[in-house]
Amino acid sequence: MSFMVTRRKFLQTASLAAASVPLAKVVSAETGFVRDPFTPPGSFEGTQTVTGGVCEMCFWRCQLVGKVRDKKLVKLEGNPKSIDNGKSICARGNAGIKLLYDSDRLKFPLKNVGERGKPAWKQISWQEALDECGSKLKAVQEKYGSHGIAMFPHGASAKYPMDFFEKVVGTRNVSEASFFQCRGIRDSAYMATFATPPGESVDMPNAKAILLIGCHFGENVHVSHVKAYLKGLENGAKLVVVDPRYSASAAKSHIWVQIKPGTDTAFLLAIMNYLVEKDKYDKKFVAAHCVGFEEFKKGISHASLDWAAKICDVPDKQIQEVAELLVANAPNVSIHPGRHVSWHGNDFQRMRAHACLTAILGAIGVKGGFVKAKGVKVKGISWPKGEEGGEHNLRLMADKYHYSPPGTPTELIRDACITGKPYPIKGCVIWGQNPMQTIPGQQRTIAAMKQMDFVMCVDVMPTDITMYADILLPEACYLERYDYIKTGTQWNFADKHQQYIAPRMPLVDAMFERKDEVWITNEIAKRMGYGDKIPVNSLEEKINKELSAVNLSIEQLKKEDGIHIQDGKDPYGVAEDFEVLLYNEDLADNGYPAVPTYIPVEEVPKGFTRLVYGRSPVHTFNRSQNNVWLHNAMPVNPVWLNDEIAKKMGLKDGDEVGLVNSEGVKSSSKTVVKVTPGIRKDTVYMAHGYGSKNPMLTVGINAGADDQELITKLAIDPETGCNGMRNNFVKLVKDGKALDIPA
Repeated sequence: MSFMVTRRKFLQTASLAAASVPLAKVVSAETGFVRDPFTPPGSFEGTQTVTGGVCEMCFWRCQLVGKVRDKKLVKLEGNPKSIDNGKSICARGNAGIKLLYDSDRLKFPLKNVGERGKPAWKQISWQEALDECGSKLKAVQEKYGSHGIAMFPHGASAKYPMDFFEKVVGTRNVSEASFFQCRGIRDSAYMATFATPPGESVDMPNAKAILLIGCHFGENVHVSHVKAYLKGLENGAKLVVVDPRYSASAAKSHIWVQIKPGTDTAFLLAIMNYLVEKDKYDKKFVAAHCVGFEEFKKGISHASLDWAAKICDVPDKQIQEVAELLVANAPNVSIHPGRHVSWHGNDFQRMRAHACLTAILGAIGVKGGFVKAKGVKVKGISWPKGEEGGEHNLRLMADKYHYSPPGTPTELIRDACITGKPYPIKGCVIWGQNPMQTIPGQQRTIAAMKQMDFVMCVDVMPTDITMYADILLPEACYLERYDYIKTGTQWNFADKHQQYIAPRMPLVDAMFERKDEVWITNEIAKRMGYGDKIPVNSLEEKINKELSAVNLSIEQLKKEDGIHIQDGKDPYGVAEDFEVLLYNEDLADNGYPAVPTYIPVEEVPKGFTRLVYGRSPVHTFNRSQNNVWLHNAMPVNPVWLNDEIAKKMGLKDGDEVGLVNSEGVKSSSKTVVKVTPGIRKDTVYMAHGYGSKNPMLTVGINAGADDQELITKLAIDPETGCNGMRNNFVKLVKDGKALDIPA
């Protein structure tokens, strides 16, 4: 602000100043202007610390505190009371602020008055939006039955609506990407071996050796998990990394096995056979807890070091070296189960091999081994289960995928959508998931969406799948709502045993017309005729009811800075009746291999290279691509190309390229080449989640190349029905010309 001062006024103020009257008072009296106290930029003056945050920038869900000034969140930090992540949060956690205040975020209910895939959006009221959602979904239900509705959920906020559609409406056609395109195979395989899903339950801080197959810690930054891994290395653990790429983990390894993609099961079988043949397995543990050892021994007897070396394209002496390192440090060995394991369509067998190797090393329930934390359980409040039977269960009707994770395999749902057989699916609810980026075969997803009578999407951001919605509803983000209750223990089992309970609580109020999942679902339930089934009237009520089961409340948690900590339990030891099914007779009865078996994958065609993908340390796949802070940190996803191959192709580091796959599908956006000796000659790698196509994403649109766009050859894991997504082959395209990959 500026204003004119005349000579007369100057003299007046000078005289007053001589009489010790502050100039500020004179200005105030003459102009009505009151100067605000000066607050230096970056100052935390007037800032309030709000506790109770639980991050959702990834699934790890670190505990947060927020710095709030004038009702605006200005900074996020780790909650210093946390025994999980502590004061630390990652780049994505810090950048949650830019999600909260992203100008491209959905703000109001929208109706598509254009066509699916090429929407024209009209802002409408919540009343109109909910009326249309309720009436259209009810119409599908009445015409086609409850099974005529499919749902694709993801994230903490999707659990309440998912339970509504499954339990009350009665559809079984629910498919979560976290199961069918990520960890479901792992959980099912361990269930078929240990009778428990593994999570990431290995005691790395106290291990003497760590084996990582395809895991790249430091690139998938989950704070307490990375802390556990680094503590193990700090304590002297030997690290073995099996990966075709020199990842961040491989850079810290004692042994890097540059394996041929798709052959990991053969590698594991050879190690196990070597240990058995050399009488170096844990006989005491096997005798006490393992079932079918003799059948298992016979089933893997063909897997010699030489056999595996030829398949895996690694030296037989290196496989032996790994086996000897593991047994020398057994039983204090972390055989990490991984997380995203949907690779090649033979993955159930690989994950069974993981579990069996853990068992014959005796690395269960001991320091450094497979150890499940004993956290406190908080039972959720959910919808009452309806009477819908199993007669429309697509998996049972197909009589396959007998070890499917919860829900229905994605391909069975898409097949039914596209063909109308065994019955039509004409309504779709998508809540927090982006099937265009999570599910391979994008054209099949588009075909499924276009044949629907009605599509409803609920999301925080306008992701690519929202372009196919009829009604698009704006959801409050994780910083603006109650919902998920995080529970767990201290990350290092060598420390004092403690348990924690940390419910997500809002750090700021939701802006514009964004609503939470309980409010939205309840309103739709009323319009579909299920108002009498509503279990809670608000998210706050839901969380309070759940907390009351452990004698807590939101009010109490606020007094405890968002985290309740109590004494924990020793997680070590193995129950006497604990069983490991090395040979699983039930698998055999259903027509699957009873002993872990190597199933070959398709070889790379001449002139092509295999496409593999992974995580970026500063992105959570596609979910964070429009975040301006994270985008600036890594705006594109370079395609890793072996340096010798690049030289033969005439490509240099930083060259702009597109990609085309073996079925002729071209990437619709470009990326750059990263020339490196740290990848096999028959493989290229890129971070997943780039190349958004929705023009409403002004930062992420066409940034980098979309690897999922190129994954069109579908492989299905026979035991689980989950997708395998590393069986696609590509060429690089430079200046419009597809370049053959030299052998």
